[in-house]
Amino acid sequence: MAAGSTIGTIFKVTTWGESHGKAIGVVVDGCPAGLPLCEADIQELLDRRKPGQSRFTTQRKEGDQVELLSGIFEGKTTGTPISMIVWNKDQHSADYSTIADCYRPGHADFTFDEKFGFRDYRGGGRSSARETIGRVAAGAIAEKFLRNLGITVCAYTKAIGPVEVNGSEMDPEEAKRNKLCMPDAKAAKEAEQYLDEKMRECDSVGGIVECRITHLPTGLGEPVFDKLDAELAKAILSIGAVKGFEIGDGFAAARSCGSENNDAFRMEAVGKPVKVTNHSGGVLGGISDGSDVVFRAAFKPTPSISRRQETVSRSGENMELKIHGRHDPVVVPRAVVVVEAMAAITIMDMLLLSMTSRMDRIRDFFASEDR
Repeated sequence: MAAGSTIGTIFKVTTWGESHGKAIGVVVDGCPAGLPLCEADIQELLDRRKPGQSRFTTQRKEGDQVELLSGIFEGKTTGTPISMIVWNKDQHSADYSTIADCYRPGHADFTFDEKFGFRDYRGGGRSSARETIGRVAAGAIAEKFLRNLGITVCAYTKAIGPVEVNGSEMDPEEAKRNKLCMPDAKAAKEAEQYLDEKMRECDSVGGIVECRITHLPTGLGEPVFDKLDAELAKAILSIGAVKGFEIGDGFAAARSCGSENNDAFRMEAVGKPVKVTNHSGGVLGGISDGSDVVFRAAFKPTPSISRRQETVSRSGENMELKIHGRHDPVVVPRAVVVVEAMAAITIMDMLLLSMTSRMDRIRDFFASEDR
């Protein structure tokens, strides 16, 4: 049986653990030896996704302190599997006793039960958003690897409900200053007001995360099944609550003409072809074209709301359900770093895979006296 808990070909990431189990963790294999790495590098990203940081997140109080268990010696990676663990300390499992025998609307309860004939109803078990701790920890390693190559991955909140950032007002530093991770102060205030209104109505909100990958070399990705955009889509759509993915102009391209959507080329002063525009989002024919890779992920509203909803019990009876406990009214702000992490994991893996694409580069590598 394929367990579906591992992603990557060379840079392999396997997450494990449940929301209300003893711990959450990840095993990362395929990271080259010699990369400087410590717990503080991992903690920096984990602190961005941990709960309880504002009124717009679940009030579950978890420090999410990571422990590096293997794969590091004298502050550098050894080339062997890197294992990391975060202990769960603030589970309120009793909050979920009322839903043990019914299916919560919008959750994976029904499908998990149908697939396995059994489920951990405490916070969703393996289907919980808390599983993303392992992804973010692995993503921290990938981001540090990419920074060593001059590549940056930056995600931010593009929209919350109907409130969208103004492209002309975008300030990347502003996304670090407000709790909604929006690079537009005015939009962030409007989004806060909208969220407060929906919270009073015992409802939740969806939104969009945009991610930009800069200084990526050309030639990354394969022309058929393992396209760069296809691999990114798989990684991002594997995040719980993501219901849509688009790259470049995305769905807007369907409403444009070829004369509008095509990116014209010109020669740079150094004699290298560059694009005048970037409607493609940095990918042509499944392969990186040297422009910024830009994509967006659409997140559905948090399914756990305290309004009464219709559902059924495991025994087949119609019933009404009102969910109690601590839940995010919107997942988008905490999901920003998860999108960033999954993008970094995917890019690192594809960079390592691309090293064998050309015979001349393989020959140069093995003939190098500096290797």
